[in-house]
Amino acid sequence: IFPESSLKVTGIDFLKSQNTRQHHTDGYNIKNLVVRRGKPFQVQVSLNRELRADDKLSLRFGIGENPVKNRGSLLSLKPEQEDFYGWKISVVKKNGKECLLSVTSSPNAAVGKYNLHVKTGTNIYKPENGVIYLLFNPWCEDDVVYMANEAQRKEYVLNDTGYIYVGSATSIYDRPWNYGQFEEFVLDACMYLLDKSKLSLTDRRDPANVSRAMSALVNANDDSGVLLGNWSGNYISGTSPMDWIGSVTILQKYYKTKKPVRYGQCWVFAGVLNTVMRCLGVPSRCVSTFEAAHDTEENLRVDVYLNERGEKLNSLSLDSVWNFHVWNDVWMKRADLPEGFNGWQAIDSTPQEQSQGLFQCGPCPVKAVREGDVYLPYDSKFVYAEVNADRVYWLVKKVNGKDKYFKLGTETQAIGKNISTKAVGQNRREDITREYKYPEGSREERMSMQRAYSFIRPAGMVPRSGYASTVHTLSGSTLPLVPKEPDTKTGLHLEITNTEPLHPGNPLEMAITVKTSTPGNWTVDLTGSCQLQYYTGKVQANLGTIKETIKLEGTSEMQIPLKIAPDAYMKTLSSLEDEVLILVTAIAEVKETNDKLTKETTMRFEYPPITVQMPETAQLYNDFTCAFIFKNKLNVTLENCKLLVEGLGIFKMTTFDQGDIMPGRIMKSEIICTPTRLGEKKIVAKLISNQIKGISTEKAIIITE
Repeated sequence: IFPESSLKVTGIDFLKSQNTRQHHTDGYNIKNLVVRRGKPFQVQVSLNRELRADDKLSLRFGIGENPVKNRGSLLSLKPEQEDFYGWKISVVKKNGKECLLSVTSSPNAAVGKYNLHVKTGTNIYKPENGVIYLLFNPWCEDDVVYMANEAQRKEYVLNDTGYIYVGSATSIYDRPWNYGQFEEFVLDACMYLLDKSKLSLTDRRDPANVSRAMSALVNANDDSGVLLGNWSGNYISGTSPMDWIGSVTILQKYYKTKKPVRYGQCWVFAGVLNTVMRCLGVPSRCVSTFEAAHDTEENLRVDVYLNERGEKLNSLSLDSVWNFHVWNDVWMKRADLPEGFNGWQAIDSTPQEQSQGLFQCGPCPVKAVREGDVYLPYDSKFVYAEVNADRVYWLVKKVNGKDKYFKLGTETQAIGKNISTKAVGQNRREDITREYKYPEGSREERMSMQRAYSFIRPAGMVPRSGYASTVHTLSGSTLPLVPKEPDTKTGLHLEITNTEPLHPGNPLEMAITVKTSTPGNWTVDLTGSCQLQYYTGKVQANLGTIKETIKLEGTSEMQIPLKIAPDAYMKTLSSLEDEVLILVTAIAEVKETNDKLTKETTMRFEYPPITVQMPETAQLYNDFTCAFIFKNKLNVTLENCKLLVEGLGIFKMTTFDQGDIMPGRIMKSEIICTPTRLGEKKIVAKLISNQIKGISTEKAIIITE
């Protein structure tokens, strides 16, 4: 009798379309199989003969450079026996020479790329495209990133478009952003970052370690990561941060060159980190905080210095208040922390401060920020200060040739306002301030503040201009633990508004309203200034000031106009590469009582819209035309106009040079679109010119079979 021929594998089918549908990974634009951990997937193995009971067959999954069994980087799985790393395979059915196997990975397996080989006796079969990508699994109850709500999973894991909220607390607007986590090379770029992070296999199991590593790698500091930050206003050697409309171009370029892409500012860092986390399977959202403190010394205080004209001075402050700052929340159970800190965790890839020697931030439990548990890892003191610091105003006067500092007042409720993210399943802003803070003035807020103050030493009331070392710390108990508006004897109150729309090219017409509400005759010295500033709080131009003395009696108010001619700001506006905001600061001083009050408001310019014209639905692979129309309704020519457009699954990022658009002129651009994916798809458009940086819009279209 001839000996049986040895068992050999002749082919393997990864059953990609069936597996990816079940694993919610069918969106990834990649040849390989992408699956999520903890959920079974099937492979069909073809053999040279029928499989018998005494045949030896095993699937071997290897991760990393040289996988070895004793380190857990090589998993050798035989049917019907559970491997000690929590993986298992079973035979679903045998049909002649075909054998259908089911593979279940462990719900806490290391995330990354696994090489699959099939071993039969002494033969080893290496399939082509045998690399399987394993991701986190928010659909699996045993995975620490498990999210129970399907609508939330759809938004925070699968939605590849969204909005990032920017502007200022009084005028918030949405910037459409294409995350594009399913686009070509984006998953590969994320896997490259995972390898570059040098995380151990054990660390790759835990989304807390992975998200911390990604917060470091999305900025170029320390590790030549994805994006180089630049707030200088000079972007000649790269792309201006205002010119991006999504993460795809950035990650594709980075993956191709392996060099940092120029340039990013906070919303770009947050947009890219959001893409990376969603791509890896961790639920993630972009979070914008308005009036966010960048408190370098973690003393819960940010000082603002004003000159006698009421103008804010850049040079003295080490700390700053950003009109907005954008970071990310990622969703997970924190096995490394005591009970009660699961759920959203803040991470931030904007390089602001070093943490453990690197520019990384988080994950910090959002609940720890709310409860004042600021000793918990990671970086909870920094995040707490971003949303809870006090703002202290100082007046700088020259006395005998020396600068003297006079305290104007403290604002205890001005920082960390309107914390915002895109609502689940809807194109609107959701306010999530309550997840980060208890209501101002509530009992819970007081408790939380006392708790935080026991871990942070707030500084005493001493101006610390420059690097002054004269900071005296007060002990925690002497601090005012009930923050409230300063009570003045006159009931003095200030309001700053614009009286006409703030269109570039028009006069800026604003007003400061002074109110008193107690009996008596009051003389109020009012100083007001108007400046242009970056969103980081850095002043770019002084536009004008007013000084008035007004008389008020009892409960009354007076409106003082503040008007800036176009000539005073248009030149500055055209020469800047960044979007600027209009900052109005007012100082009121009551002669009779010496009461002082300071108020500042930031407003943004208002722009005419871009309209998008296209059908509401289109069929897969059938061309349709999309038109972008813009009418310049401003009194000023827009120079060097560029229209940037991108539609994920429809067309790649495209730039149209439009030259100069005169007042009253209409621009129209058309693009022929070929949809390659089903479902609701969005087209994003942005117009930038010398004068204006921030006109953007988006429109959705349904693609059917």
